[in-house]
Amino acid sequence: MHGVQPLLGRALTVQVAPGDNLYIHAALRQAQPGDVLVIDGAGSTERALVGEILLSAARARGVIGFVVDGAVRDVDAFIRDGFPCYGRSITPRGPYKNGPGAINKVISIDGNVVSPGDVVLGDADGVVFVAAEQAEQVAGQARELHANEQRILADIAAGIYDDAWLNSAIK
Repeated sequence: MHGVQPLLGRALTVQVAPGDNLYIHAALRQAQPGDVLVIDGAGSTERALVGEILLSAARARGVIGFVVDGAVRDVDAFIRDGFPCYGRSITPRGPYKNGPGAINKVISIDGNVVSPGDVVLGDADGVVFVAAEQAEQVAGQARELHANEQRILADIAAGIYDDAWLNSAIK
């Protein structure tokens, strides 16, 4: 599942036992407006880690989205509320609340290392993480790439498609 709204925020990292959301609730105590809960659920899809209750509690604390390396539920609530949620799968099965877990530690999401405070960007295509100290440089590169792609799309709309670059690429 992907967020229906664009997402740009700061990572509040949470590591949980597979299928267990106790430490997600605990992380909300530390959440600041603009945080994105980035949850390492070890890729387990047996039980949902977040749903409508955590969505509501998170939104009340200013959290702006979830990234879950695990399952989610109550997809209709995420869509209805326009709350970005990126998860590995969907299941109706609810979570355990036993622990253990950790908050604000370096975690891994589907092989991507995420540190507390990293920049989290998401859209309908997926989610990426940018180290906080590289965010300004990456943002500049992204703006340049976007501008170049917009020029190409404008040329195509005008009936011009320069594919000369193919000659050297095919060699």
